[in-house]
Amino acid sequence: MRAMWNDQVIAESDDTVVVEGNHYFPADAVDAAVLRPSETHSHCPWKGDASYYSLEVDGLVNADAAWYYPTPSEAAAEIKDRVAFWKGVTVSE
Repeated sequence: MRAMWNDQVIAESDDTVVVEGNHYFPADAVDAAVLRPSETHSHCPWKGDASYYSLEVDGLVNADAAWYYPTPSEAAAEIKDRVAFWKGVTVSE
């Protein structure tokens, strides 16, 4: 699978985990150079607390377009150390 935004590959891996229709990429498959820390957090009743990254590619910023669960619940353990995308990020084979 490949995640793209602003005509740039931001993540690529054959090892994604699909949860609720979202592909979670291994953290080491994501281009760390495009990630910017965000202060945004959210809570999922069954996965736990999510943290976010903004993406920056060629000077353009996509705020809070990536998320991850630093310490997911036991029910969501399969997405530990994985990152998912939204907000215009295209995920395809």
